[in-house]
Amino acid sequence: AAVPPGVLALLLVALLWAPWRALHGAPLAELSGDQDFQLFLHNNLEFTRKIKGDVAALQRVVCDTFQLCKEEELQLVREHLGVAQAPLEQCHRRTFQAEACFSQIRDGLRTYHDSLATVLELLPGHASLVETLQLDAANLSSNIQQQMEDLGLATVTYPAEDWGPLPTFSSSFHHQVGSFFILENFQRFLETAYRALRHLAHF
Repeated sequence: AAVPPGVLALLLVALLWAPWRALHGAPLAELSGDQDFQLFLHNNLEFTRKIKGDVAALQRVVCDTFQLCKEEELQLVREHLGVAQAPLEQCHRRTFQAEACFSQIRDGLRTYHDSLATVLELLPGHASLVETLQLDAANLSSNIQQQMEDLGLATVTYPAEDWGPLPTFSSSFHHQVGSFFILENFQRFLETAYRALRHLAHF
């Protein structure tokens, strides 16, 4: 029998939580060859890939339902909507800092968890998929926070006002385009986070 999505999400979270418990306080560089650390990274990469797949599924729904499929056709509308990308500049290879990168991934996941409420309002018929995505984003964010504490990594807090409050939309069309860009931004955010985690796996 197929495993219900919610149960699968909880199983994934359980896998993610387990490997870090013995790593209290160890410097990150010393963990690069540690099997538990590598297992965490592997599981985290798999989880991020799963979330990316769910975002892509919602992007296809928006494309099929509203004929909003190409970013370049919507740029002029985007400028008026205030849909910002959560920052991940600390996760780029040239400026990479593990503590800051993990903190930005954690905070960004929380931001997109909240932003997905806009998508949920737009696509009530796909509530199960949106809510599963919100659950996964929240669980991955909480997991990263817990593991940073377990590792003794410094926690960096980036104020939410850095990328602004959730936008409000003046029309149904703006709501549709705003949701398109929330998903587009989330997908790019996840791709950057995925590359950062993969970089750590080969640190």
